[in-house]
Amino acid sequence: MKIERETKNAVVVSFGFLLLFTAYGGLQTVQSSLNSDQGLGLASLSVIYAALIISSMFVPPIMIKYFGCKWTIVMSMSCYVTFSIGNFHSSWYTLIPTAVILGLGGAPLWSAKCTYLTICGNQYAEKFNEVPANVINHYFGIFFLIFQSSSVWGNLMSSLIFQYTSSEGNITEEHLLFCGAANCPAYDSLLNANVTQTSYPVSTIYLLSGVYTAVGLGGVIFVAIFLDQLDKKEVNDFKNQKINLCTHLVATFTHLKDKRQILLIVMTMYSGFEQGFLAGDYTKAYVTCALGIQYVGYCMICFGASNSIFSLTFGNISKYTGRIPLFFLATVTNFASIISLLLWNPHPNQLPVYFVYPILWGMADAVWQTQINALYGVLFLEHKEAAFANYRLWESMGFVIAFSYANFLCIEVKLIILLIVLLAGMSLYGVVEYIEISKASHGTASQVFQQKIKIGNELQVEDKKESKIKEDKLNEETRDTIAEIKL
Repeated sequence: MKIERETKNAVVVSFGFLLLFTAYGGLQTVQSSLNSDQGLGLASLSVIYAALIISSMFVPPIMIKYFGCKWTIVMSMSCYVTFSIGNFHSSWYTLIPTAVILGLGGAPLWSAKCTYLTICGNQYAEKFNEVPANVINHYFGIFFLIFQSSSVWGNLMSSLIFQYTSSEGNITEEHLLFCGAANCPAYDSLLNANVTQTSYPVSTIYLLSGVYTAVGLGGVIFVAIFLDQLDKKEVNDFKNQKINLCTHLVATFTHLKDKRQILLIVMTMYSGFEQGFLAGDYTKAYVTCALGIQYVGYCMICFGASNSIFSLTFGNISKYTGRIPLFFLATVTNFASIISLLLWNPHPNQLPVYFVYPILWGMADAVWQTQINALYGVLFLEHKEAAFANYRLWESMGFVIAFSYANFLCIEVKLIILLIVLLAGMSLYGVVEYIEISKASHGTASQVFQQKIKIGNELQVEDKKESKIKEDKLNEETRDTIAEIKL
């Protein structure tokens, strides 16, 4: 079966990201345990997202326009690999600099990926006379189906490597009182018995870092070889023209003049909030606290598998349902999950429940990832580089805020904040949809009005033609009558 060039490229990007984030995602999950000394692991994650915010402000638009999407992706992926290399000898002098490099490469990587998939979708739609939004949604669905499974493989690798070096936590009924929504940073010292405190052999660290580095490099090489450069003409045109560097550097901020972008900020930040909560707070306050750290990887595997499957599903059905019902589904799912987490008292006897929440969270996150990306591609087609830079900027801001108060607030407060951000974000998103519907209605009414004018003008022309014909016929008859009288 022949695969169209655009579809092939979408698949290549997806598998490149799968390999890269199998490595990075696996390392990210174990950072707090692997490099717990003086909080180095968490500090490196905070630095990554702080650098990503700075990168989002200035780098993506100019880098994508100058190098094109393909080579921006390749160079940015290489930045991620440096972080894997830094984990061979973890210290403040290796992890923090490589975290900065990774963060600086993160924004152009995601912006270039979104831009590239949008280009693929538009080219395919033009070629086969289809609706661009539907094709773009489908490609984002394919991407997140493949990409989100990286959470499965990355966590499976770390779980298999560490499973023989960890021991069961000593979990008591007294400890369970401080799990779930009741969990607070002040209780961490009382819960140390639940967390596996293990000094891993150097050989284990080398094995983990070596495997992740090799997988990440494989992703870089795969994309460099098999991905087509679809925007070569645009890159050459950009290089041959006189450019105002400052204009392109601040394009991310200039894009904020669009009120639709302003209205989408809270919903975009929520995407960072909800991912940060599941990866950091749910795994710590519910899974590790009540079951032990050895179950964290398996819970995240459920999240990744669910996210992957539903990403493809929602990407396909969006052409029939539109994006609004899907956003509504994700909102209801997250809302119900948050309320349930506020009320739930976790206990080891309820083992299946611990995996249900990641599955539901993965389903909702599949909507946030596929539909928000596609929404940016559809709404801001003319300024897609700056738009996707804003997307990464505000999502990263959500991550940073979530991480910044992680060690200060209780889980109950975090869940309430998550609920408020969700409702506020969706309310403002509703305004965006209202603007788009009004614009479409106005455009339709305008087209109808113009069509009526056109028809009216055509009728006037026809009336004039008929009148001229009648007048000519009358004149001819008059001339004939006068001629007969003369005879």
